[in-house]
Amino acid sequence: MTTQPGTATHPGTTAQPGTETAGRVIDVLLLFTDGPDELGVSAIARELGLSKAVVHRILQTLVGRGMVALDQESRLYRLGPSAAALGARALREFDLRAVAAATLRRLQADTGETVTLSALVPGGRAYVDQIVSTHEVKMTVELGRRFPLHAGSSGKCCLAHLPEPWREEILAASLPALTDTTPTDPGDLRAELAGIRELGYASSHGERQSDAGSVASPLFGLDGDVRGAVSVCGPRSRVTPAFIRDCAPRVVEAARDISAALGWTGESPAGRRGRASASPTRPRKDPAPHD
Repeated sequence: MTTQPGTATHPGTTAQPGTETAGRVIDVLLLFTDGPDELGVSAIARELGLSKAVVHRILQTLVGRGMVALDQESRLYRLGPSAAALGARALREFDLRAVAAATLRRLQADTGETVTLSALVPGGRAYVDQIVSTHEVKMTVELGRRFPLHAGSSGKCCLAHLPEPWREEILAASLPALTDTTPTDPGDLRAELAGIRELGYASSHGERQSDAGSVASPLFGLDGDVRGAVSVCGPRSRVTPAFIRDCAPRVVEAARDISAALGWTGESPAGRRGRASASPTRPRKDPAPHD
């Protein structure tokens, strides 16, 4: 998907006076969610297709509100204390986390490995909660960081159940390799996604992190749209094919329990042709992922 500089890219929005400026401010903040910890004016301007003068004005406003902070030596910007407070409050209040909490704890106790909860966000998905394994060697994830949908079991679950036009738009775009095993061929990935819809779960062996393996199942909301995924992840040495066969039914059951608590009645709209959705997950132009 090609994004015109300064235009809104999320469903239900238009580039009207006032909203265009707000959209630019939000786009600047979103760059910090999945890119480097620190960004300069030039990098932000290049990613968003804006002039350096516009980016500088936006950053000055954000600095004044504590949303970003400027390192006086490097002249690079990072998220500020107000952004941290806002993110912490959002995580506390996010309904999906509250709904899923008991199920995540039960799944972790049943499997012994780290259990994660992902939510769809603009341009990908992000971890919003985790219950960490008690093993000495274990996997942990970075909450709030955005990842692309084509890599890893949680991302593939979400991608498999997006409305077909959106799914095809992602497959037609660049599919960057995060590791040596990241799926990057659209045809192969399309076939795998069909299998995920049939099985009800996805697995990954080093696709997002080379030393990690996982199995995940999608979460659906009241309207039947995919909202995220629940996964069990661990070191590849423990997440073997036998482990996945044993674990997959438990992950699927956990995902169904969480989806039911969100109001899902059992029907997924995946594959409906041309369906318009209110979900804020339509793909947009994003900076290259870092892992």
